Parts: sequence; structure tokens; C-alpha cells
Amino acid sequence: MGFEPIPLPFTLNLTEMSDKLKKISPDMVFNLVESASGQGRLISVAPLLLETLCIPYTGADADAMFLTSNKVLAKQLLHLSGIDTPRWFGTKDLNKENPFVKGTYIIKSVWEHASIGLAQDSIVGIKNWADLKAVMAVFQDRLGGECFAEQYIEGREFNLSVLDGEDCPQVLPPAEIRFEGFSEDQFKIVDYNAKWKEESSEYHNTVRSFEFSSDDDALLERLKDISIRCWNIFNLCGYARVDFRVDTAGKPFVLEVNANPCISPDAGFAAALEKAGISYSAAIERILGNPGRADSPPR
Repeated sequence: MGFEPIPLPFTLNLTEMSDKLKKISPDMVFNLVESASGQGRLISVAPLLLETLCIPYTGADADAMFLTSNKVLAKQLLHLSGIDTPRWFGTKDLNKENPFVKGTYIIKSVWEHASIGLAQDSIVGIKNWADLKAVMAVFQDRLGGECFAEQYIEGREFNLSVLDGEDCPQVLPPAEIRFEGFSEDQFKIVDYNAKWKEESSEYHNTVRSFEFSSDDDALLERLKDISIRCWNIFNLCGYARVDFRVDTAGKPFVLEVNANPCISPDAGFAAALEKAGISYSAAIERILGNPGRADSPPR
């Protein structure tokens, strides 16, 4: 592509990072930062530094990275924008007098992504505020930080990848995660084992599929429309992925909006590119051609 890439690990020594970046003087930074000092909540520091230095970079800007990496903030924004997302309760809700809605919930980290900390026992029945408080105390230690309870949606799971274009973002072919061979007492979720443990049954029994019957046409169009709405709500750039659950009545719920999702050749984004007939190199060129906030004035 005519570029000379220079790998540069990101650290929280911002003075040192600034000096290194100034010395390299890059035409653009391909931002692949997923955490800082092992913490997902610091993911937005990298683009914020680049904006401060007025260095062009790929993908979402610092504001979008912060909003999408905090799952509770993202859900609040989705809700305010009229996008359905599963009901949730966070640790900050424990002192409120709102009525608790009993049901089956999945306990998730507020900041960590990639199914970190998710397992079958992350799904629990919660009856009241006392139950929620007890569950939160257990999982906060296990997840190493803030967590929240999200209503478990029984149904199907979809991932829709979005790639920036010259005039507008392009939704790539929808993918469904099909749960094959799961026993009746197993919850159908993409937990840590399913995503990362190649020796696990969950890894082999969560199968990505791009094949659908005509009965799904209306649903898929709806998912595409919602994905574009999410792109606009969060002011995304470059590339993104929206994760959905669709309940047994066919109603879609947005689980997460992923800015700068994994684009390794074996990831779901690359699989969607292949299904769309877009070469990996062409996609990278499009991402490079649609940088984030490149000309922000110093803060």
C-alpha cells in the first residue's frame, strides 16, 4: 500500500509517548489500542493523546471510544435514542428507590470487552435489590471492577460489521452465531470459553453463519438499519461492529456497539469482508482513507 509501518506499544507514560510520536512524525497512526495498563476503561486515552498532538489516526475518536467502551453509558445513550437494549441495573442503581424488575440477568463488566469474565454462571436469577447487591459484590471481585446486571434475552445472536465508505458507511453481510450441541441446561451465550478456549466444546459449538432463509429478510434489513443508526448516534468512523440478541418474538436488542473491533484475519470482521467480496487490503485502505478526528486543535 506504500506505507512503512512502525509498531509502537502504547503506555500511560504520556510524556514519553508524545516524545516518541513527535520523533517518528507519522503521516497517520493505525490505532489498535484495546487497553492501557491492562484496563479497558483507559482505551480512549490513546486517541485523546493523538488528538492533542493533531496526529491523524484510524477508527473512532476519543469521545466515541469512551462512550462505547463504557457499556452502561452506551446503553443509556441507546435508550435515550430510542434503540432497544436489554434492561439493566448497575452498582449506582443500588441506592435508588426505583422498583427492581425480577428476572434472569447476565452479569457483565462495565469496561472489559472480548467476553472477559463471562461464563455460564454469569447468568443468575435475581428477585430483588438485596439479591442484586449480593450478586454484584461477588462479581465485582471476580471481574476486577465495575459490573452491571443485564436482562438475559433468550433467542438468537447476530453480529453486524460496518465499514466506512467514501459517501456513507457500508453494513457488511450479517452474521449469526449459531449455538450447536448446547444442552438444555446451558445458556446460549458467547462466553470466554466460546471466544478464546479452542479446546472447549463452547468454542467449537458457537458457529458463525452467513446463510439465511428468505424468512429472515425483514429482520436482517431491520438489523442493518439499526446498525447505521448506532453508527450515527455514536459518531463512529472507520469500522465498527454491532452485537444483537433477537428474542423469540423476533424483537432485536442491541447488546453492544463495538468501535474499532478486532480486525485480525481470523476475526468476524474479516469473515464479513470476505462474504461481501471486499479484500482485506481494500478494507484497510478504506479505513486509512477515513481517519478519526485528525485535525483537532490542541486541548
